Formats: sequence, structure tokens, C-alpha cells
Amino acid sequence: MSDSDAPGGRESPGIRTDPEAAADTEAETAAAPDPKIAHAAATEAAIDIDIDFAKVFQALPSPVMLLAPDLTIIAANRAYVQVSGRGLDELIGRFIFDVFPDSPSAEATGARTLRTSLERLLATGERDTMALQKYDVEVPDRPGVFEERYWSTVNIPVLDADGRVSLIAHRVEEVTALVHARQAATRTPGARHTALTRLSREDAMTADLLTRSQELQELNEELRKAHARTHEVAVTLQRAMLPGTALPRHDFAAVRYQPAASFLNVCGDWYDLIDLDEDRLAAAVGDVVGHGLEAAGVMGQLRSALSAAIRATGRPADALATLAQHAHTVEGALATTVVQAVIDRAAHTVTYSCAGHPPPLLSHPDGTVELLDTATDPPLAAGDDTVPRTQATVSYTPGATLVLYTDGLIERRGEDIDRGLHRLTHSLRRHHALPPDPLADAILTDLVPAPRRGPDDDTALVVIRL
Repeated sequence: MSDSDAPGGRESPGIRTDPEAAADTEAETAAAPDPKIAHAAATEAAIDIDIDFAKVFQALPSPVMLLAPDLTIIAANRAYVQVSGRGLDELIGRFIFDVFPDSPSAEATGARTLRTSLERLLATGERDTMALQKYDVEVPDRPGVFEERYWSTVNIPVLDADGRVSLIAHRVEEVTALVHARQAATRTPGARHTALTRLSREDAMTADLLTRSQELQELNEELRKAHARTHEVAVTLQRAMLPGTALPRHDFAAVRYQPAASFLNVCGDWYDLIDLDEDRLAAAVGDVVGHGLEAAGVMGQLRSALSAAIRATGRPADALATLAQHAHTVEGALATTVVQAVIDRAAHTVTYSCAGHPPPLLSHPDGTVELLDTATDPPLAAGDDTVPRTQATVSYTPGATLVLYTDGLIERRGEDIDRGLHRLTHSLRRHHALPPDPLADAILTDLVPAPRRGPDDDTALVVIRL
């Protein structure tokens, strides 16, 4: 592959400055009150560089190979060609594990471990750094003969505009010589001094760390498997304690629950729908602070308690006041947020009360969306329980839609929650005419991150056609 065939080519984007634009920039810089801005603008105006990214890729001292999402090799730099012992014609367009099969040895795990790393990257969209790996390589022109090799590997994702992995940069460093030297120094007592004299003190320490890192890699894999098992159990328990997502008696309502992609955030969200009488329906959504099995257990206790409280009182504020008192007796319930609403179909009203929870949305038949945020109090067990909780009542026109949700639907790391609330409002306004089930799906599609990455937090969603 020539330099122009590598990623970027001659048409790769460069950094150029138009002379007239540079003059304008200098004029703006002169008037700029902030010296940092002035310095940045002046520097930009002075730059006139056409970067050939193909040459940069080829000049990298580290061996780098580029993979498509289907793990087909699409490019390799000179350093990679040299260390792999394969020509470009043996690499480009081929499946990576066809080019580099695992050794037939029963102890060989190199291909399996690398595949796990690449699949994890594709699933999460995040960089995956592998510890020291023994990955024997078939000797060129000697089929079936494998040479012992050790590698330090980093797999780096390149994401497209939708957050999906479009390219994988597979960077390797061969450390076979260091590992062999370390093995020789520790395996044969008489050779210890000789082996170490061939290595600098830094190289000896590096070889030792690389050897230890293999043990850490194995431990990390065990931890991942344990987390995955716990995640599965927690989600199963969570789903078992929630009402079914299919509600034949409530065809005017749709509910959704999506667990977080990360074990650290899974479980704790809940929803509930209860017929209080022929005309009144109680709907609730809550969010327990915490994760895993503990959060699922707390969620179950609070959901049951709120269900009993709203049946007994019929008033959202009184039900949440009762639940707040109960939360003091439940370990892990502190700062739980909840919204409780009662829909009166005869009076065409929605009465609601929020305990630190994101506000419900009421979409009117004409598409306007109303934020129900006038009855919000502190989360459970986080305020003065002697102060009465508030509730508010709003009227609706038949055909309106009430939406309750947890913060996993609108919160994103590093982003103001108001932006997520604006996205939800826009989605509801755009899709308000859909029936409840398609509307719930449309909202999730608009707001939940790209499927390959998954949501950062649990998401519970209730959509009710009034």
C-alpha cells in the first residue's frame, strides 16, 4: 500500500488560513480584550500547514493496524508490517483471526483474549487496554509452525457522528525479548546475573511488570465475569418486582424499563399503575440512589409501601409523606426521588406531587407540552418530614398524554439536565399524536444513547393517554 492508500490520503484535511481571513483575524485580535484569545487567534492566523495524514500514519513508530467493525483489516503502517512479518497483500481485506490464528497449543488463549477485547470495544465504544498477552504467531512460509511472541496491546475506537464504532485502531508493542530475559533470569538461578547484565535496571523492572500484568489481566477477566453475573441477577430481580410491560387492562398506557449498560448504575428505578376505583388511576415513578441487588431490594420495599399508601389516602401528597416516614426505616432509601400522580377520568384532572423527582410532562391534544413542576418537595428522608408535602391539580382535555419518567431518560454525563428535558419536550411535541406504545418507543429512540453504547443510567418511562 502506498502512502496515498493509507487512511487520510492526499485529500486529508489540513489546516489552512486564507490571507484575507488572516488579516481580519489580526484586526480582531488587536481589539480583543482577553490576551489568551488574542494569542490563540494570532497563532491560528500564522499557521499554514497541509497535513498528509497518510504519511503521519506510516511514520508512527508504534505498529498500528486499522480494523473495520467486522474485524477486517483495512490498513497497516510500516512498523506493523515489519513486526508482524506479513506483507500488505497478506493483511488488507482479510479477517484478523484468519491472518493470525491461535496456536494449536492447548494453553493458547491469545486469539480468544484479543477477540474479547475487540468485542468489548464494539459494545461499549470505549478504549480497551490489554495487559501483557502471549499470542504466538505462525511463522511465514511454514504453515503450522508457531513462534512464541508476547505483546502489549491497546484497542482504540473511532466513533461516527451517532456514537457508533466506525474504525478500530489496533496498536501493539512487542515485548517478547523482555519477557524471555525475565523468564531466563528467574527460571535458572545460575543465569540470573548474566541475564540481568544484558538488561538495564529499567528494562528488568519493565519485564517484571509485564509478567505481573498477565496475572492482573486474568483477574480483571474474572471480575468482569462476576460483574456480568451480578448484573444479570440484579436486572432479573428488578424486572420481577415491576408490573409487566404488557398491560391488557390498561391499553391506554405504555410502560418501559431499560437497565443501565454499566453495572455501576443498574437497578433502582420503578414504575407502578394502580386502579383506585372506576374513575381514578394512580401512576408513580421512582428512583433509588444506589445500584445492583441492594438498590433492587430497596426499590421493592418502597414501591410496595407507596402502593399501600396511595390506596389508603388517595392523595399524592399524603402518600409521599407516609412514604418519607417509612424511608427512614429502610437502609439505602435516603434521597430516593418519586413522583405520584392520580388521574381522575371523570373530572378530567391530574393531581400530582414530586419528591425531588424530574417533573412530569402533560402533552395537550394540540401538541403543546406543559411542565408539571409546581408541586416539588425534597427527596425522601432528605427534608423536614413535619412540613406538609405539596400537591397540585391540572385539568386536561381528553386525548392529552401524561408522561412520567426517571432521570436516566434525560441526564447525560457532563451536560445540564435542562438540555435533556428540552429533548424530551421536543420529542413529545413531535410524536404526541402516536398511540401510547409507539409513542414510548419513539421517545426512547430519540433520547436513549446509541444502541452500541447503551444508557448511562436506568430508565423507567410511563406514557398514559388521558
